[in-house]
Amino acid sequence: MSATSYTVGDLRISPLCLGGNVFGYTADEAESFAVLDAYVAGGGNFIDTADAYSAWVEGNSGGESETIIGNWMRQRGNRASVVIGTKVGAHPDFKGLSGANIKRAAEESLRRLSTDYIDVYYTHFDDESVDVSEIITALDDLVRAGKVREIAASNISPARLRASLEFSVAEGKARYTAIQPHYNLVSRDTYEGELAAVAAEYGLAAMPYFSLASGFLTGKYRPGTTVDSVRAGRASEYLETDRGRRVLAALDEVAAAHSAEVATIALAWLAAQPTVAAPIASARTTGQLPALLALSGTTLTTDELTRLTEASA
Repeated sequence: MSATSYTVGDLRISPLCLGGNVFGYTADEAESFAVLDAYVAGGGNFIDTADAYSAWVEGNSGGESETIIGNWMRQRGNRASVVIGTKVGAHPDFKGLSGANIKRAAEESLRRLSTDYIDVYYTHFDDESVDVSEIITALDDLVRAGKVREIAASNISPARLRASLEFSVAEGKARYTAIQPHYNLVSRDTYEGELAAVAAEYGLAAMPYFSLASGFLTGKYRPGTTVDSVRAGRASEYLETDRGRRVLAALDEVAAAHSAEVATIALAWLAAQPTVAAPIASARTTGQLPALLALSGTTLTTDELTRLTEASA
């Protein structure tokens, strides 16, 4: 990857973005702090969360991940040295992307994160009931107020993404500089094609989520094995497909050639794809981090990339 692959707008980011969806979910605050400390010690600086994390857990109401990250930054005194991305639109109390809701939700995220600015603010899921002009204008207001540095979109159609970008350019408003799509070796159809083409045309940096396909691309899910994970059901489904088995075989082959973990190779393939700046991957424990952080020192050959691409076709 070129050096330019490591920027979002004016922000310099590390090649691996740490997913914060597990904080307050499968990792409590102490475990989350340990993972965050180890990630930063390993050279990482880009942390992804959302105001909705983790409202789906019994007893949670949303915002737990942001609160943990905010507590960690406050205790470590490191806000200026980390890049924080969070999202709006899916919190149970702040659904949708009306301009008023975006602004209210942003204030709550700022409070939970114990900060006065958000580095990258994503629309979590597009809200097609709201015109792009209203969404972009509200985000632009946050940028002009110094509360947001860069704006971005996740889970959006190519047509709505293009319309948003065209409005920003025509009206001189802040524009999306990043996109967060569902994209990995066994889930390529959503992003590749028109959506990636719009991102490339406008120079958007892509931060794929589910980079490891709910853990399937770590290689720990094998025929006849049982994995103790809340994501085991979803990950195991890939084993039932020809594509999943082909990808796993190709990953094993390339990983052996590099003396690397399967997860590292899966992330390296993703990082080498056009527009991708930093794959997002989460770690529940510090023991899961080394394979993720090894991405920064792993470069695949053209033949290896082709082998993996063909296996995942």
